[in-house]
Amino acid sequence: MAQAETSRSNKAIIRENPVRSLAKAVLLLEALADEREATPRRLSELLHEPRTTVYRLLTGLQALDMVEAGARAGTYRLGWRLLRLGSAVIERLDERQAALPVMERIHERTGETVFLCVRRGDDAVCIERLDGLRVQSLMLRLGGSLPLHLGAGPRTLLAWEPREEWEAYVGHGPLEAMTDKTPVSREALFRELEQAVEQGYAVSDEDVTPGIASLGAPIFDYKGRVRAAISIGGMRQFMLDEIYDEAVELLVTGAREVSTALGYERSPVGTQ
Repeated sequence: MAQAETSRSNKAIIRENPVRSLAKAVLLLEALADEREATPRRLSELLHEPRTTVYRLLTGLQALDMVEAGARAGTYRLGWRLLRLGSAVIERLDERQAALPVMERIHERTGETVFLCVRRGDDAVCIERLDGLRVQSLMLRLGGSLPLHLGAGPRTLLAWEPREEWEAYVGHGPLEAMTDKTPVSREALFRELEQAVEQGYAVSDEDVTPGIASLGAPIFDYKGRVRAAISIGGMRQFMLDEIYDEAVELLVTGAREVSTALGYERSPVGTQ
């Protein structure tokens, strides 16, 4: 009986527009990743979909081991197969493997949140994150993204691109403002990018979240192209006052070390 119900549910999903159904399933999985565990009612609210649609998606995904029953009655969570798929993606990210020991060293020395980001289009995607001891609820989550003009890590990825990439980025449309310190004009953003290149690292001073600051340094590949950005974020006073010099030194040295591991032969960033 259960197999028959699953079969009917899967057929119902297939009868819909395949791309639309796939998009709904992906959004549901992303919602479960954020919520950890959730009821169909909660997922229905998050996705703005009827509960019957959510039940149908959950049933189909559960049959594929993409979701499973949660620890609490009536809840669902991500299934074991996603762990296998995610691990396969992570294993091919050479920059993550090279950067992780450096990130752990910075985390141990400072106790702050350390990020590793790569560029995907006009966004910076976080492919590794070590949570800080003081502040953990920072904007950029593991697997999450920010536009390239927001925050030290994302701006680092844009700053070391050719200047025509800067022009192309601002030409794609208005820049989103997160706080009143976000650089949303061409002139303001270019000043930030130029300063980052001049000093060898980027600084974010409350332009993403009030009270939060971050620093970022570029990682280069064997062709000399910016490959990733390593950054550190925490409370503004602590980051830009108490540990500023140490954090800059750790980031610059660490970025150089990772770049060398990726085959970059010249010093990728300057000294302070």
